[in-house]
Amino acid sequence: MDLEPYRGELVAYCYRMVGSFHEAEDLVQETLLRAWKARDRYDAGRASLRTWLYRIATNVCLTALEGRARRPLPSGLGAPSDDPGVPLTPAFDVPWLQPFPDSRYDVEARADLRLALVAAMQVLPARQRAVLVLREVLEFSAAEVAEQLETTVAAVNSALQRARVALAGVGDPGEVTEPDDAGAREAVGRYARAFEAGDVPGLVRLLTHDAILEMPPVPLWYRGSERYGLFMERVFAMRGTGWLSRPLTANGQPALAAYAPGAEGGPHRLHSLQVFTVAGGLVARNVVFADPRLLEPFDLPREIFFDGFPGER
Repeated sequence: MDLEPYRGELVAYCYRMVGSFHEAEDLVQETLLRAWKARDRYDAGRASLRTWLYRIATNVCLTALEGRARRPLPSGLGAPSDDPGVPLTPAFDVPWLQPFPDSRYDVEARADLRLALVAAMQVLPARQRAVLVLREVLEFSAAEVAEQLETTVAAVNSALQRARVALAGVGDPGEVTEPDDAGAREAVGRYARAFEAGDVPGLVRLLTHDAILEMPPVPLWYRGSERYGLFMERVFAMRGTGWLSRPLTANGQPALAAYAPGAEGGPHRLHSLQVFTVAGGLVARNVVFADPRLLEPFDLPREIFFDGFPGER
């Protein structure tokens, strides 16, 4: 019984359920361990190996989620801030939504890993969340999901309908540009050049009017290109200009690893991961993850040296 080929898609499933990449890997390890111990009881005549594994993973996730608070982004906790100078105090007591490192696993349905959708899923009751992912993303039949959740087809269909209604305001994943789209790469490339040059007016021109900037673990967020620009002026005033960036992807979205300037002649140091939502060739949302623990799965160099002016590399 070879279980390893299923690890990547199971990690993506558990991530959608719990909103934490680190925890998802642990839950999948528990899932595979349980499956290995129960291998003699597996009946291929009743279900495929994949369906059986998802049943175990679902039970593992539901148990882990009992009594657990949801994992939000700052925009899910309250109104946007009007003050670009407010203290940047991290809230480490909040179990923040974590980014998903695309390079770690080969996952097909990356559109359903996008941050806004996973954050919205966290609001759903755990069983509704499972039904939504199993039916809509993984395309199991209602009968298969009923078997996995030990319930009825009618109950599965009812839960799916309620979940769809709850997520109606999130929008169609098809409206969001994928990271391998040439327009998305160009938009983020322009953003990176303006960011490295400390060009705030240039950054603002690359934003939608209602662009959102949020920075977990700081429980602040800003809406609107004007406030976004004011906050970026503060960033450059505090940390200086001359940042460097490296492109990558996270949650099926274009992203940048941002490196802050070090001492003169010294290396730039990894500061944060910026995950972008691009719509209509403009940046509509930037989620900036600055907790070093969340950057470890991306296997990024901790330091890099300046190797040319923006646009020359």
